[in-house]
Amino acid sequence: MSRIIYNKFDKKLIGELPRVDFPGRIVVVLSESEANRAVDYLLSASLLGVDTETRPSFKKGFNHEVALLQVCDDDICFLFRLNIIGMTPSIIRLLEDTTVPKVGLSLHDDIMMLHRRVQFTPGLFIDLQDLVGAFGIEDRSLQKLYANIFGMRIVKRQQLSNWEADVLNDKQKRYAATDAWTCINIYRELVRLRETGDYQLVINEEQNDIQKDIPETGEGR
Repeated sequence: MSRIIYNKFDKKLIGELPRVDFPGRIVVVLSESEANRAVDYLLSASLLGVDTETRPSFKKGFNHEVALLQVCDDDICFLFRLNIIGMTPSIIRLLEDTTVPKVGLSLHDDIMMLHRRVQFTPGLFIDLQDLVGAFGIEDRSLQKLYANIFGMRIVKRQQLSNWEADVLNDKQKRYAATDAWTCINIYRELVRLRETGDYQLVINEEQNDIQKDIPETGEGR
């Protein structure tokens, strides 16, 4: 049976979907030596998911530096606490690597934030936002994309939490790991659908009618 995907997923339906969480091991990286070991492991993988988190600023004109870089394969997600260890040589080596594909969403923003910490030459990155348009999908947020393609809900409650806290809580760690891991899942499914053509695009006319009257303001990942 062909997978049904929509040009625009109805955000009101997301709350009714089953929750998805990263099922693997989560490792918080707090030292340069730990970062070295983590990067060696990650660069032995065939595909990685990536994302970043930044402490929210509620003061106009002021932004914090990126605090967390999360990178995962199917089994382990490493949370590099950049606000504690900085951009170590091994982390830069990971970001500049051109051999292992690193998949994320809105990567231009992530790389721009990382560049505020240190300059580097981005390696092999794949942005999901560059792929979904070929399928007729107009949504660009990770939550909507996952709901559209898999019928499951990414919980976003921790997005605006304090990513510079002394210790990240379990909810923050699970949220960060899930965001990176779901990028891998979406990428693999898009590749499969592209190769097989095994999908049917449904135009959500009601959503399109709403968009004619209410300008889209965009939403967080």
